[in-house]
Amino acid sequence: MPRPEGTVEVTRTGPRLYRVQVGAGPSATTHQVEVPESYPADLGLGTVPVEELVAASFAFLLEREPASSILRSFRLDVITRYFPEYPAEIAGYLG
Repeated sequence: MPRPEGTVEVTRTGPRLYRVQVGAGPSATTHQVEVPESYPADLGLGTVPVEELVAASFAFLLEREPASSILRSFRLDVITRYFPEYPAEIAGYLG
């Protein structure tokens, strides 16, 4: 999915763990994201594939900060600490 800083690639690496690469080449950033088991349902998005939720979450984040400012490793539910509007707005980033 195209972004101002390039592409966002989401790869599942384990149970509830995802590797996210933003951009390509020397300026690419890589992030490890854990998605708590009930979190998609808590957001009202229990039927959305988790990879899509993670990609949409990065689209949300990249509108607010450069990839280099996004934590390298975090749980998806921590986004709300920094951006309280995330739960209300994330559905708009899907599909």
